[in-house]
Amino acid sequence: MKIEKLQKILKIKNQILNNNEEIANIQFDSRKISKNDLFIAISGTKDNGHDFINNAISNGASSIVCEIVPKDINSSINYFCVEDSAKALGFLASEFYGNPSQKLKLIGITGTNGKTTIATSLFNVFRLLGCKTGLLSTICVKIENKEFPATHTTPDPLQLNYYLSLMIEAGCKFCFIEVSSHAIAQQRIAGLTFEGGVFTNITHEHLDFHKTFTDYIKTKQLFFTNLSENSFALTNSDDKNGEVMFQNSNANKYTYSLKSNSNFKVKILENHFDGMLINLDNTEIWTHFTGKFNAYNLIAIYSVSVLCGFSKEAVLPAISAIKPVEGRFDIVKSEKGFFAIIDYAHTPDALQNVITTINEIRAEKGILITVVGCGGDRDKTKRPEMAVIAADLSDKVILTSDNPRTEDPEKILNDMQNGLNQIQNNKTLRITNRAEAIRTACMLATKDDIILVAGKGHEKYQEINGVKNHFDDKEIILKCFN
Repeated sequence: MKIEKLQKILKIKNQILNNNEEIANIQFDSRKISKNDLFIAISGTKDNGHDFINNAISNGASSIVCEIVPKDINSSINYFCVEDSAKALGFLASEFYGNPSQKLKLIGITGTNGKTTIATSLFNVFRLLGCKTGLLSTICVKIENKEFPATHTTPDPLQLNYYLSLMIEAGCKFCFIEVSSHAIAQQRIAGLTFEGGVFTNITHEHLDFHKTFTDYIKTKQLFFTNLSENSFALTNSDDKNGEVMFQNSNANKYTYSLKSNSNFKVKILENHFDGMLINLDNTEIWTHFTGKFNAYNLIAIYSVSVLCGFSKEAVLPAISAIKPVEGRFDIVKSEKGFFAIIDYAHTPDALQNVITTINEIRAEKGILITVVGCGGDRDKTKRPEMAVIAADLSDKVILTSDNPRTEDPEKILNDMQNGLNQIQNNKTLRITNRAEAIRTACMLATKDDIILVAGKGHEKYQEINGVKNHFDDKEIILKCFN
């Protein structure tokens, strides 16, 4: 990238030009800098990139983008001062990789719950419809048949545009991306062109980052505010904040629902553990998904498909054919007549939805044993709430460790247990070791019982003190069953 191109892209407040070297690469990590790279100094939540400008120069950077020009100016380096370095990174990354989001139809899905199921299912539906498609999700990145590991729900701008450029090379016409509130706030999607956006729902989550629920809502709303008038905005009108997403948006607006008036509607006719019969757009279809929360996901999937130009007759068979996402209401059956459900539910609302669905379907003669924990270094206010929901709606509860990260697991469990009254405590066990907690649930279960293991879903690790140790809920359950 030439310096002139950089100057056209950025809104530069102040600049110091000392060379005309063409930019070889863009980095925001000083350790990855090579000769003639551009270093973008970002003020992060933990580290401030401005503290590493000299490191970047030592490693070969020829140009610096920053919000504050250093006091010690290097006479051979270019400095470009901007209002927001993170936003600048997004626009520069898009340009560096040839603006790939303008060459396919990029649809973003945001909300507290349902993002992964909707994005992944849309990827599967569109492939069944004969489209070359990409996916950027919590679980993985997919480009047609190729799969790459995911590090974040929404990647950083460099990774994101790199993957989008690979999708263009592979001939992809569509890409579905989970858009987290962190990504919106941290400008990870800056510079991207979206064909449309989907809002699923919003409940209390990430208050460790956003501090207030109002700020969390406003962050989600910002995604729709930034959509162009040529794009579509699709929202869940049954969520009380669904219409809020539309308030400042110029996009073409559509709604979906189970209850309220909307452009796209769905109704549950039969609900079973192996699937449900729904009426979708006045047509009955059988699906492999279960529960009201999944009915919302399915109507969102259908709505996006229609808004992207596909006919009802083509979309409905595809929706009927797809399977649930790994770790989302994932059922494992035992030969002893009981079974376990692995689910990613890690918010109060998601946990309540899953347990309520189980209780609506299960035979009354069996009991429900719920194994649940809460993540460390995250929103602490939801911990007692999660424990109360589990205890109120389950017959037995085992509180256990999730991803404690840098926190003491015992302290996390104390926070959870402090929300319980005596009656709730009487049906609750506390087993910190997650594997032991799952094994105990399997030993307690008898014919017709159901075990819910909540919180980690698809994850294949348990993060303790910065180390991700191999851990798979489903793998442990299968060992117990065998």
